[in-house]
Amino acid sequence: MKPKPLTLSFFWHMHQPDYRGSDGVMKMPWVFLHAIKDYYEMPWLMSRYPGLKATFNLSASLIEQLQLYREPLKYDAFLLLWISHPSDLSEAEREWLIKLCTSTQYETMVRPMERYVELYYQETFSDEELIDLAVLFLLSWCGNYLRIHNNQVKALFLKHQGYTQEDKNLLLESLSNFVQEILPFYANLQHQGVISVSTTPYFHPILPLLIDMENGSRANASTQLPVGAYSLLTDAREHIERSIALYESIFQCKPSGFWPAEGAVDEKSIALYREYGIKWIATDEAILHHTLHDDTPSLHYKPYNYDGVTVAFRDHGLSDLIGFEYRHMEGSNASSHFMEALHQIVLIEENPHVFVIVDGENAWEFFPNNGLDFFYGLYGALSKSSWCKTMTMDEVSREPNRMPLDHIAPGSWIHGTFDTWVGHREKNRAWELIFQTRRDVEQYGLSNEVSKEIQHHLLASECSDWFWWYGEDHYTEFSFEFDALFREHLIQIYRLMEKEIPSVLLVPIISDGGEKPSWQKPHTMISPSLEREKNTFFDWVGCGIVDETKGFSTMDRKRGPVDIIYYGFDDKLLYVAFEGDFKSFADVHIEVIIEETGKRIAIDPSALPKRLEFGVSRIHFNCNTSVHLRFELIQEKKRVQILPANGSLLIDLDENFITDWFI
Repeated sequence: MKPKPLTLSFFWHMHQPDYRGSDGVMKMPWVFLHAIKDYYEMPWLMSRYPGLKATFNLSASLIEQLQLYREPLKYDAFLLLWISHPSDLSEAEREWLIKLCTSTQYETMVRPMERYVELYYQETFSDEELIDLAVLFLLSWCGNYLRIHNNQVKALFLKHQGYTQEDKNLLLESLSNFVQEILPFYANLQHQGVISVSTTPYFHPILPLLIDMENGSRANASTQLPVGAYSLLTDAREHIERSIALYESIFQCKPSGFWPAEGAVDEKSIALYREYGIKWIATDEAILHHTLHDDTPSLHYKPYNYDGVTVAFRDHGLSDLIGFEYRHMEGSNASSHFMEALHQIVLIEENPHVFVIVDGENAWEFFPNNGLDFFYGLYGALSKSSWCKTMTMDEVSREPNRMPLDHIAPGSWIHGTFDTWVGHREKNRAWELIFQTRRDVEQYGLSNEVSKEIQHHLLASECSDWFWWYGEDHYTEFSFEFDALFREHLIQIYRLMEKEIPSVLLVPIISDGGEKPSWQKPHTMISPSLEREKNTFFDWVGCGIVDETKGFSTMDRKRGPVDIIYYGFDDKLLYVAFEGDFKSFADVHIEVIIEETGKRIAIDPSALPKRLEFGVSRIHFNCNTSVHLRFELIQEKKRVQILPANGSLLIDLDENFITDWFI
């Protein structure tokens, strides 16, 4: 008897937090940037292959902000600066514009554009150069669909440089019009049955923590909970109700399914989903393993039924391959690897149903061509496969023979706990400020109109993203901006109540004193010995330090063995040390890439316990006074890590250390 084929359900999650301040203006540009790169492109890529199906999740905060781009200059603070002539900007505004325009992923988005490379590391700009930088920044974010179909985008790519204000005006008008096509495109594909579209509670909250903060310690007994917590069940209900209402206004029907923010579930939140008519949800395989106290892989290759709600458990390994590993492979090789991984499941499991759930927007800037080669290979192979069929989550919820669950463990998609959102001092402090503000609101009599505004800000403060960036497990150079956005919601509540703003809300939650930055420049020249028996800690005192762990998150567990880069130089050599866990990486070789010349230098490092050290002769730098370097770790001809992760390492060989002396 011929075995039944493997069923594959792709689930692409699209989300941005609400970047609007109290004035209703978005303070960060990432809704717009991902709109021109990912939100249209992802369903478009799949729709080019008849017969393929997938599910897309659109968070409510994303939907609302996409709609604001009918009037981009009214609602997007960045675009208002971007469109202005540089001569009209203050020094602070120029610095902010430059910071954002040089925040782009270097290797895949900047390097392919020669003029962008020239400008990327400059510290000062003429007005003409800043116009070029601004245009190139938006062009770098334009996805493949726009590069193929949009005449304005194509013309500006061909121009290369020497852009004008008129170029900026035409580009912004064209891109803003394009953004208006995104939501209707999803609605049309859903109407055709090609995709199903789900959503998330309104401001993307961790619903189990809102309902019962004790879930934090139930998922991990060692998690320290915030002081003064109490149930915000009414808020949880309102997040669901508002999200359903918004979805109906866009898609003219009620949603069948929800992606609980961060895959966070517990029994009470699932009961709420069922009460509001939600037929399916999805979360991580770790939740199933904790529920059954069994991590056998075959257990998550089927849909489940808990209390009348279909639950899909993501294959963590396959999902992470797409999200984090395939960026380091050629697109055709990555797609072949994924298909082979699926085929191995067919050979082992009986009638498997595989759920691949991935962030649908943030991974692709690390892929060459925004992932185009990978998706062409993957979707092409799937469309020709005789043993694999794709199915939407709406279709899954109508399938018979779902496996029953009589209970479900609380947790999220990261390690099956809530530690990413509660437990750290900064995370708990944010929760405590919410609870205190909520108590003050409950004791204060308000008109209905003011109450609506206050409730909006209370719900917005509960977004998972604020807690994501607090603590030491994630890093962004915009952490203080996220902190300010969070506190602004609570501050505005006190303004609306016409009460004095508590001083604690005016102080950043993020500490800038105790935590080391991700990059520390050298303080002095160094000349360490690279001979194992002569090496000492003091040889490296005053060196530069790059903390690779701050460039990744807890979800990116397979980034590679190196955690810290140490570097410095004298008049003859550049010295580099990699610190990390090399137990599984014997016989590692290193290639040093000099970006100015493209030269690659092969090196066998000196191996110390948990440390690799090597030197590079300054002769290779061709008398350049500054160089941009990248490092590749090679094991058995395979590249296991690229460093630094978020760009190249700029080394100023002419550095004057006199002002940086220290004791």
